[in-house]
Amino acid sequence: MSTFSVGQENSTSIDLYYEDHGTGKPVVLIHGYPLSAASWEKQLPVLLEAGHRVVMYDRRGFGRSSQPATGYDYDTFADDLHALLEKLDLTDVALVGFSMGGGEVARYIGKYGTARVGKAVFVGAVAPHLLKTDDDPEGVPGEVFDGIKAAIAKDRPSFFAGFFKDFFNVEKLKPEGRITDEAVHMNWGVAVASSPIASLACVDTWGTDFREDVKRIDVPTLVIHGDADNIVPFAASGARTAKLVPGAKLVTIENGPHAVNWTHAEEVNAALLEFLS
Repeated sequence: MSTFSVGQENSTSIDLYYEDHGTGKPVVLIHGYPLSAASWEKQLPVLLEAGHRVVMYDRRGFGRSSQPATGYDYDTFADDLHALLEKLDLTDVALVGFSMGGGEVARYIGKYGTARVGKAVFVGAVAPHLLKTDDDPEGVPGEVFDGIKAAIAKDRPSFFAGFFKDFFNVEKLKPEGRITDEAVHMNWGVAVASSPIASLACVDTWGTDFREDVKRIDVPTLVIHGDADNIVPFAASGARTAKLVPGAKLVTIENGPHAVNWTHAEEVNAALLEFLS
């Protein structure tokens, strides 16, 4: 098991789990909430076969990484990503962020620039700004996030059961064979093993304003988003990011849910490979 330290909480080291596979130009895959690097299982073999070095890691609080009580904000997440890139001395890297992972891509570039970054990819990502505010009426009302937090605090396992129905658009896509009960249960198992503190604290991060971060992106950028995303609405996120980044390529997955990297893996993989090549 490969880990590296990103800090200390009292007497305990905060260690992040990572995997480093293959050779070639590096691709770093950053997972979404409330999952782990294992959620990229439909992309990993395809990227390796195409000749890429693939690095994946579990965000603090999730998967096989430490579960500290602090550090659940995007400045810290970006610092964690920076520590990984420095540890492995990765350059000309393609950062691929799904959902919350897209926030890491945006904040990392906003904070550290693109000296180590060659390309950026946002998949169903939370950027540029999900929260509805006076200066951004296109976002999601804060009451929605408050309701999610209340549901998690009341019964986290039950919340995740409902969450994944929308995550995969199960009602529509199960009859089409794009998602199975077993796959949903697998993801539920990963989610309930995450830190209860992280599960709750990360909801507040979904409203982070990445608009200035996104404006700093000066590398080729790909935006992939399902037009039927019930978790991160396409119009409030992917469509806007594609407009804010000059020259960004937008790939809209028709009838795609939030987790297009699973349900529409062939389309996502084809777009990724074309962009990365």
